Amino acid sequence: MDIFDTHTHLNVANFTETVSEELALARDMGVTKHNVVGFDRKTIERALELADQYPEVYLTLGWHPTEAGSYHDEVEDYLKAALKHPKVLALGEIGLDYHWMKDPKETQIAVFKRQIELSKDLDLPFVVHTRDALEDTYQVIKEAGLGPRGGIMHSFSGSLEEAQRFVDLGMMISFSGVVTFKKATELQEAAQQLPLDKILVETDAPYLAPVPKRGKENKTAYTRYVVEKIAELRGLSVAEVAQATTANADRIFGLE
Repeated sequence: MDIFDTHTHLNVANFTETVSEELALARDMGVTKHNVVGFDRKTIERALELADQYPEVYLTLGWHPTEAGSYHDEVEDYLKAALKHPKVLALGEIGLDYHWMKDPKETQIAVFKRQIELSKDLDLPFVVHTRDALEDTYQVIKEAGLGPRGGIMHSFSGSLEEAQRFVDLGMMISFSGVVTFKKATELQEAAQQLPLDKILVETDAPYLAPVPKRGKENKTAYTRYVVEKIAELRGLSVAEVAQATTANADRIFGLE
């Protein structure tokens, strides 16, 4: 079985001494490819190191919305250089975060739009983080438009109707461990009903550990539990969902 964790943070301090062990456990659970996301200078540098060290590690690099206030021309030049790495799959995670609200909405929106345009210039898909900002996120993407490579709603947590609006724009919907939570009924409906060719799976490790590991540190290996839940919801085998979501990831990331 080949499962693709399309969004993980093996580049954060939690995993400084354990990356090899994390990847070995992942292989044991059928998780064979890992998209490590760098979201500021420190995590980008670590992500680049991991990609050079491990063949199964790929990269998504961008400037997180909680860092929007520090985005300027020098940062953009730095990003452009980093995004030339041959294992880069996408630009991200970018978007809006009104939960932490470290910078005004106007600043976040401007940086979000600027990075969407950068993704188009570099012919990359973009990966979206949104928290307490779903409607503004939708409007920004709708107004900015997608490049030919499209984009991904990372760790989506909305309803089927909300997911379908993003799919109609051309976005893919990525499900994390949240889909396994007992009370996530609206999200489970989205995972059950969306077209199978529009969905991806991820962990967002070390955050959002799925059932049966909820409350513990998440691991990229636990993408397996996300696949198992979606298979249960859709009445498919685990192998079928693994194959479909990996094919979807390979397609949007240009790894076909």
